[in-house]
Amino acid sequence: MFIKGFFSNSVGIMTSRILGLVRDLLTASILGAGIFSDLFFIAFKIPNLFRRIFGEGAFTQAFLPNFTNNKKKAIFQAEIFIKFLLFIGVLTLLVNLFTPYFIKIIASGLSEQNITDAVPLVRINFYYLALVYIVTFMGALLQYKGHFATTAFSTALLNLAMIASLLLARGKSESVVALYLSFGVVAGGILQVLVHLVAMKFNALNKIFWGGLSGYFKGKRAQSKGFFINFYHGLLGSSAMQISAFMDTWLASFLVSGSISYLFYANRIFQLPLAIFAIALSQALFPKITRLLKQKDEVNALVWTKKSFYLLLCALLAATIAGVVLSEFIIWLLFERGNFVRANTTECAKVLSAYLVGLTPFGLAKIFSLWLYANMKQKEAAKISIICLVINLILAVILMQKFGAAGLAFASSLGGFLQLILYIRAFGAKRFLAIIEPKFIAAIAVAAVLLYFGLTFLKDIFNANF
Repeated sequence: MFIKGFFSNSVGIMTSRILGLVRDLLTASILGAGIFSDLFFIAFKIPNLFRRIFGEGAFTQAFLPNFTNNKKKAIFQAEIFIKFLLFIGVLTLLVNLFTPYFIKIIASGLSEQNITDAVPLVRINFYYLALVYIVTFMGALLQYKGHFATTAFSTALLNLAMIASLLLARGKSESVVALYLSFGVVAGGILQVLVHLVAMKFNALNKIFWGGLSGYFKGKRAQSKGFFINFYHGLLGSSAMQISAFMDTWLASFLVSGSISYLFYANRIFQLPLAIFAIALSQALFPKITRLLKQKDEVNALVWTKKSFYLLLCALLAATIAGVVLSEFIIWLLFERGNFVRANTTECAKVLSAYLVGLTPFGLAKIFSLWLYANMKQKEAAKISIICLVINLILAVILMQKFGAAGLAFASSLGGFLQLILYIRAFGAKRFLAIIEPKFIAAIAVAAVLLYFGLTFLKDIFNANF
């Protein structure tokens, strides 16, 4: 099941990310890196932030262990579903009523005119939050059944809807393009919900889902306090990178126009290897680690952790080296067309390199964090996250003064190294040393050096001829 889950996740995420890059390519060509692209990315980042927190972090990591251990599974899942949906409904209403004030909080550097232009974009995009929560909830139930493919591939539907909206908006003003994109986000969310409903039926989960809702409305209740305690702690513990990215956007709103777009485009590329390897592997590994630790089988849990560690180390280190060496070429190839010009490529490449420095530590940290979540130690993970966020914010404010958007990205990477160190410490020095093989580490280091010089040589040949 682990291999199947990892493969399904990887292929699904790769498909979605490739379509995401096509979407970004069209966005860069039509919107470029100006004020309306900044405004759309601000509006889109809010539900996207929640998607990553729910889908890749706190919700699933708190839900699965509690759902697995709960004797009233149907009622338990119904209670969680309804309470979260009500909260999101109230939050959406408040954001729609007080949108300008909300925008001032998330992007304080915008002018009054920019805030006015952003209001409809934020309102439309925020409706995606309820849709993505439903998708994430159903995805967690499917994950319990060992079905990963639907959730992994469903993001492709969001990207297809946004690509369609961009094609329909071609030739229109930038403000209209941003509106079309926002409606595309909501349409994509609806499609994601529909395919998950189909997958729930085929995996015999309808009885649990709808039966649980029926029982809940009849007054039946399950013990859910433990879940909420774990969730609140895990909200910070599993979301350091997402909250850090959100803070980057806020700080970037004080920099020159286009800075938010550089961060967005560079982060999209950074997320590709992180998602294909680290997120896909950790999602497949988490149920296995949870079951093994529940059975007190720490030996086998450590074996799977070791295998995952070396797989991620090789994959992410290679992606880091390739990305840093070829950063300008990657940005040029993907985005330099239309309103996205050479100057934009140069600046965006700097941001990409700065982000990629933290790719390997961010990915490896996910593996070690699983032990905390599987043991329901979300509070300890939350402490680690708070420390990393504070240090990252301090570094971001300092580095942005001289290096602009690239300084914000590099501060995030430094925060990733700190996060890895603290998670290894929580994992335990004895356990960590048990998975370290000096010969493997030395071989990986030699391969990394050879890869760096090989890619640099090829890059020089390309530059000399073109």
